[in-house]
Amino acid sequence: MLRLRTLTAMFLSAFAIVTALTGYATYHASRSAIVSLVDRRIDAVADALLDDVAPGDATAILRRIAAFSSRRDSGDIGFELEDAAGRRLGGNVTLTRSLRPGFSDVTPQDGITGLSAGRAEARLVGGGMTLITVAETEPIDGYDAIRVRNYLIGFGLIAAVVLAGTATFGLVVRRRIEATRTTALAIIDGDLSRRVPVAPNGGVFAAQAETINHMLDRIAMLVDGLHHVANDVAHDLRTPLARLRSRLTVAADHAPSAELDAAIDQCDELLAIFSAILRIAEIDTGDRRGAFGHVALDDLVTEMVETLTAIAEDGGQRLVAGPLPATGIAGDRQLLSQALFNLVENALNHTPPGTVVTVSLAVDSGELWLRVADNGPGIATADMAVARRRFGRLEASRHRPGHGLGLPIVDAIARLHGGRLVLEDARPGLSAALVLPIRS
Repeated sequence: MLRLRTLTAMFLSAFAIVTALTGYATYHASRSAIVSLVDRRIDAVADALLDDVAPGDATAILRRIAAFSSRRDSGDIGFELEDAAGRRLGGNVTLTRSLRPGFSDVTPQDGITGLSAGRAEARLVGGGMTLITVAETEPIDGYDAIRVRNYLIGFGLIAAVVLAGTATFGLVVRRRIEATRTTALAIIDGDLSRRVPVAPNGGVFAAQAETINHMLDRIAMLVDGLHHVANDVAHDLRTPLARLRSRLTVAADHAPSAELDAAIDQCDELLAIFSAILRIAEIDTGDRRGAFGHVALDDLVTEMVETLTAIAEDGGQRLVAGPLPATGIAGDRQLLSQALFNLVENALNHTPPGTVVTVSLAVDSGELWLRVADNGPGIATADMAVARRRFGRLEASRHRPGHGLGLPIVDAIARLHGGRLVLEDARPGLSAALVLPIRS
């Protein structure tokens, strides 16, 4: 979709073009009207001058010109009579050039004293002679420039009003969009109580904000209900499971058996699942954000690699540290450590012996990429969404025991820090990256 700024620029460009064309058309139309009126007047004056004059009678024509020139209302009318060779025979004006028969423009370059702009008609009057009648099209000097200036001011004011209105409208729309965007970002960060501001004077924007807020109220209610259900189920089941495990442990101490040991392991697995569910719910509330502090991720990665190297070697794998630029962010060190542990554990648990798991840091476009990549079998691109989903299991390639909550916990931790979890094909293997904004 086009950006608001682009749409505004396109509208203003179209308006400027239309305004310029309208101004030119208006100027041209008014000038054409003036020219038409002057031409009709010239034609009428020439008809009156030649009325009852015999064709080719130069003396009568010059006498009529002299009589007409003496009238008080003829100051803007001029005549010149020329012979067949174009020589001046007489008149009250003198032109420096010959004119074609019909109407034409005259300018100060034609040498007529006091004329700034006008029209002339060259008419054959018999005997090879030509009568040239000249009239001004401007009542005062510079009238055409004044008319152009008036058009520029008038249409310029219209353009200014439209520009101001468009800028004001754009500012209002931008503020409304920014308010909605700010609310959306706050909700993404976990603050489900945020709402879009509603303008007190009403209008379509206020109605839209109220509709969005009603939708957010409904979503918050549903999410809160899901959280309560998950928490209640986890709490209510964890306690009896813990008691069951305790009794099984006592029974196994008195009468050890493989069946009791397997039952205890199953209890431990279920308790781990409920603990993970409660952990995700705790992270999603965003309460831990208030305890954020500076975390040096390069030191965190170094410590994690040193801690888990022995575990990787026991499984026949190799855990190495890639490039680790000194980078710090604002975050929860304990949660970030858990996210990194989950990513490394996921890579070690689901790759065969001989696999190399690399942990690295990189900075790209204001974001920090904490990446755990392996050169194992990897997973299909279509299955990556399943791997991120809670309880998502890929039995075809992830056949080892697990509850499918490791990556969802990492995803929740990433969202808490304003980031995201990115799964990519490492060609070969899988790359799992915790992408975080750099905020000190």
